[in-house]
Amino acid sequence: MVYTVMNRIDVPAERAAAFEERFTQSMNQTLHGVVGLVGARLLRPRTAGAPYVAVMEFTSEDAFTAWRESESFRAAHGGASGGAGQGAAGVVEAFDTVAAVGA
Repeated sequence: MVYTVMNRIDVPAERAAAFEERFTQSMNQTLHGVVGLVGARLLRPRTAGAPYVAVMEFTSEDAFTAWRESESFRAAHGGASGGAGQGAAGVVEAFDTVAAVGA
């Protein structure tokens, strides 16, 4: 079963390009080698004013929790601790995979 977390991030249109660049750079610098990380994506909204969505998939909730308590997490979030449920734009949504098709 895959454990998925999503964080919706409100970004003003005039800051979108800088946000994308900074977020992508952070992902590339801090996520390689994270134990239990299946994949991570930043999704750009196609509707004006809608939030970006950061999606991360882990092999388990324990793997996610370990990442939240890691140096990698602190580096990606400017030294922030892994407080339960809080993300860059509010509450992190968490899901267990029920069904999946494809790779």
